[in-house]
Amino acid sequence: MSGAAPMAASFASSLTNANAILPSIPISGPKCGCPAPLFRHRSPATPPRQRVLSSIFDQEKQAVVTLHAGSGITRRDLLGHILFSVFAVPSLPALAADEKSDFIQEFSTYNNDDDNYSLLVPAGWVQGNGKAVGERLVTAFYPANDTSVNVNVLITPVGPDYTSLGSFGTVDAFAETLVNSLDRSWKKPPGQAAKLIDSKSKKGFYYIEYTIQQPGEKKRHLLSVVGMRFNGWYNRLYTVTGQYFQEDESKYGAVLGKVVDSFKFV
Repeated sequence: MSGAAPMAASFASSLTNANAILPSIPISGPKCGCPAPLFRHRSPATPPRQRVLSSIFDQEKQAVVTLHAGSGITRRDLLGHILFSVFAVPSLPALAADEKSDFIQEFSTYNNDDDNYSLLVPAGWVQGNGKAVGERLVTAFYPANDTSVNVNVLITPVGPDYTSLGSFGTVDAFAETLVNSLDRSWKKPPGQAAKLIDSKSKKGFYYIEYTIQQPGEKKRHLLSVVGMRFNGWYNRLYTVTGQYFQEDESKYGAVLGKVVDSFKFV
């Protein structure tokens, strides 16, 4: 993909060399029950060029991402959007709860009427929201008191020249660039290792499966789906990422796979 290396470098830099510090994302929301009524998220309608959609500090990575409605991201910014979705949720403070959802048997449907999407959520999981000016942009779901296993939805406006995911290249090229931008295993001493497992395009979405591992830490397994939709003002990029420790594959692999695969526009 043309410009892949500069794009990856730009994103890695934006996530590791921030010069400002903001509070971590405050979260609030109910524990997901099953059976339960459909979740409904509503927020005040705000003209797209009059608000900051998201300004978020990730404590663990010390990185800032600021997104302005209407300004859009460019080809150079796309990977930063994806990389942020990888690191955003583990640093969230967990909601207080009396129990953990250790066994998942059922799901509820989360419907977001403002952003026009839905996905399945495991029963008993907590919903958290990253707060921005006038709109909640980052939504996460995870077992109570444990954000190491989670699914998050991140939405970003894109520039007018990008009318479909194909504008950013093929799914294979995009996936390879994403994983290469995360991989630092070739350095001396070796840094974070990232490995692409699978990538495919289906029904207008890009699906990417990969792993990342910091030296001396547990390996993480990630499943992402990326889509684009017009909201009446501009196109927006949607990224849904589920992640869990590789050692918990038998416990969470199929569950998060089902959640990510269930994402759709409504």
